Amino acid sequence: MTDVAPSPLKKVLANAGQLLSGRVVNAIIGLAYIALTARSLGAEMMGVLVIINAFAQFLGEVAHFQSWQTLITYGAGPLLENDKRRFQQVLRFTLLLDLISAVLGILLGMLGAWFFWRQLSWPEGMNGYGALYALSIGVMTSATGVGLLRLFDRFRFLAAEQAISSFVRLVGCAICAVTQAPIQYFLLAWAAGTFAAFFYIAAIAIWDLKRKGLLSGFTVMGPTSKDLPGVWRFAMATNFSGTLDVGFTHVLTMAVGALLGPAQAALWRIGKQVADGMAKPARLMVPALYPELAKMRASGGQQAMTKLAVQIALIGGAAAGVLLLVSLVSGRWILETVMGPGFGAAAGVMNWQVAAAAIGVMTLPLEPMLVSMRAAGAAMMVRLVVVLTYLACLVPLIRTFGLTGAGAALVASALAMAIGMYFMARRRLARLAAEESSAPRPT
Repeated sequence: MTDVAPSPLKKVLANAGQLLSGRVVNAIIGLAYIALTARSLGAEMMGVLVIINAFAQFLGEVAHFQSWQTLITYGAGPLLENDKRRFQQVLRFTLLLDLISAVLGILLGMLGAWFFWRQLSWPEGMNGYGALYALSIGVMTSATGVGLLRLFDRFRFLAAEQAISSFVRLVGCAICAVTQAPIQYFLLAWAAGTFAAFFYIAAIAIWDLKRKGLLSGFTVMGPTSKDLPGVWRFAMATNFSGTLDVGFTHVLTMAVGALLGPAQAALWRIGKQVADGMAKPARLMVPALYPELAKMRASGGQQAMTKLAVQIALIGGAAAGVLLLVSLVSGRWILETVMGPGFGAAAGVMNWQVAAAAIGVMTLPLEPMLVSMRAAGAAMMVRLVVVLTYLACLVPLIRTFGLTGAGAALVASALAMAIGMYFMARRRLARLAAEESSAPRPT
């Protein structure tokens, strides 16, 4: 009796379920260390810490080449064909991307912290600590390990990544809270969590490569982009697309801090933490979706790709409705219970943040489809148009309407992004279908 392979949808949901097991733990621990930090430092200094962290993450995303996407897109074919030489070439190339990202990110972070701390609303004397915190950018930008574990379907190990980071931060923040430590020690605790997650993923990825025999004969010196057509263009497009995405996350946090002050930035960050935590279970389908779409693209399954995307979109739509209802009914109670009575004021803006997250959840298969069809440039163009429009409107909206203006801008941009990605994906699928129908058939 032969084993029946699970359907792509079941495989995506199973892998997402494995990630969910770790992310549920991470959501709880993450809220715990955020609450400890907020209660210990207060809104003002919590806002300073949030802005420093957002600054580091922003530069990490700017320098980040999204090497995991390159590894999955260009490595799925060689892995399926047992072409070790070509797979090692893809691996060598993505490690080079990670190295470039790390050096560039740390350099930008240290210089930026040293020279622009006043513009970022940091207190006197925090620029040195901000520069030291920028060292964590070097491990934020490394993504080859994550790509390997996704490609190998090792989602049960990926499930623990953020939980480990949050647990290290929780322990560090608990020690800081008990000893009434100043902000720089909380920064150290947050940075320690980032380093812990990196070393964990790197160790598992190396172990898995050795187990599969993919490290035998591997050297860091050798061909990288040779015989990988369009790989640099793809890497630059995914990097630029990821960089544009920070406009909706870290740039927005820094803009709120610069225009409204650290206390308002703390309210924004706390609302975003809860909103992201609520949306996280549905978003976990995205990392599970990329490898399946890449494998379907490598084997020419365009119709199967479309079917899987529609199924995921329907599931995401149902999850989005639940998210928004919970936020509207219980948002203030959640914030005051977890963070303290003073942070209930973030409930209004959190509803906007959850609405934006819900739109993203409903349309989450669109960008993975474009990337898997090697149309990362199309996704990048959508992001570019939306981000430029969004950034042009952001400062006037924040100055006029405060946090509500920032939230409304986030929702409008999420809606515009969804519409743009939909039409680009539809156009790309039509082109691929036309190419298939015009291709000569074997006799």
